[in-house]
Amino acid sequence: MSPDDDGALPVSAGRPAGVCYLIGRLHHALGRRMRDALAPLGLSVAQYTVLSFLEGQVQISNAQLAERSLVSPQSANEMVKTMEARGWVSRQPDPGHGRVVRLGLTAAGRAQLAQAHVRISRLEAHMLGRLSETQRGALPKTLREVLHALSAMIIDPVLAAEVSGDEPFTERKKTGKPARKA
Repeated sequence: MSPDDDGALPVSAGRPAGVCYLIGRLHHALGRRMRDALAPLGLSVAQYTVLSFLEGQVQISNAQLAERSLVSPQSANEMVKTMEARGWVSRQPDPGHGRVVRLGLTAAGRAQLAQAHVRISRLEAHMLGRLSETQRGALPKTLREVLHALSAMIIDPVLAAEVSGDEPFTERKKTGKPARKA
């Protein structure tokens, strides 16, 4: 199959255009390059994600952080302990909830993040270097729209079933197996 004049592959009925595969390869390649860029700073990609997220928050709980950084609460807790030991993150009890701990970025964490941002900015510039200014400007919006479409499938089981061709799932029975809608 050869690309059309605009570089896009023609889409056949019932056959994917290969976008999922390309995004998967992109995810793999980007993860690898990010690991390479962040390793000299002693940062993992997950730690960079957490520090970046904390940069934009006043304070956040560990559970909220886990949800937003796409890791399990246990993984988030271990990561936070490591980053706290390195002086990048502070943990303080929430005044309104006795068991909730609020996380914040320390001055050392902000300094570490600033160095990481420089490295990731260079990576992004190289990665997007072949795109026109118009394409670079449109890419974040396009990716957000794709993400919103996929997120809608998580929220709406009927939509997810429609897309996958399955019957929608309802509540889980006590057995733990999904119950099918009648």
